[in-house]
Amino acid sequence: MSDIPYRVLGSTGERVSAIGLGGAHIGSQEREQDSIEVIRRAIENGITFMDNSWDYHGGNSEIRMGKALRDGYREKVFLMTKIDGQSRKTALDQLEQSLNRLQTDTIDLLQFHEIIRISDPDYILAPGSALDAVIEAKKAGKVRYIGFTGHKSPDIHLAMLKKARERGFIFDTVQMPLGLLDYHYESFGRKVLPVLVENNIGALGMKTLGSGYLPESGIVTKRECLHYAMSLPVSVVITGFKTLEELDQTLEAARGFEPLSDAKQAELLEKTKPAGAGAGNQLWKSAEESRFDATMRNPDWLGRDM
Repeated sequence: MSDIPYRVLGSTGERVSAIGLGGAHIGSQEREQDSIEVIRRAIENGITFMDNSWDYHGGNSEIRMGKALRDGYREKVFLMTKIDGQSRKTALDQLEQSLNRLQTDTIDLLQFHEIIRISDPDYILAPGSALDAVIEAKKAGKVRYIGFTGHKSPDIHLAMLKKARERGFIFDTVQMPLGLLDYHYESFGRKVLPVLVENNIGALGMKTLGSGYLPESGIVTKRECLHYAMSLPVSVVITGFKTLEELDQTLEAARGFEPLSDAKQAELLEKTKPAGAGAGNQLWKSAEESRFDATMRNPDWLGRDM
């Protein structure tokens, strides 16, 4: 029996592992079998939350995860993926592609990916557009829950939540950067997380290791990064691993988790304050940086003119 912590995903009532398997790393391994082995080993050790996206590695992450979830593994996980489409047509087309690649009839959680422009909520939430299409897909049994993700600005996340609320819709989940770096600059944890808690929306954390910067720099350890994020009122901390060794390190940290005291959190925040000042080590928040923004490099994925 796994001793990884499990948590309730917002108002959904679903119990999921507090650590999620990051889909951006799956698909980058040279051998497909290595990806499959990492996914299955994670599931066998109690990680149930699977993260993915329609655009990761040209669809390769979803294809490999679909193969890994054969032979009874699909029933053991809570499967999430993301779509970039902001029009009705592109949203439905990408959803169908994801279902086929993942070899499943139903995606447990479908999220709108990269809400990074202040105009994104207007396109997605317009009558008859992407959200309405996904709601119809949910009624058809292809999707169970609906959320959104982004890493650019907490104000854009707040705008997405506000506009959805104005049209009478509440998202089930929101995914965003959470962790020691995030706290110090344009903080999702300080601005958005309290709103999610207040409305019982499942909070999904990412960029917890600062794309590897924090542990690689030696400022703090991987374990401290994960434990800080897991000490926040979040449902899942999503983190990536490409090898069995990296997976084992993550499992060890998860199994040893105890919520950090206020004093320990303050100590870690003080250590990371210089590194977290500004967007220098959080380029995903920079308006001038598109390296982390696939839809800025591929605007046709949005389908705004369709």
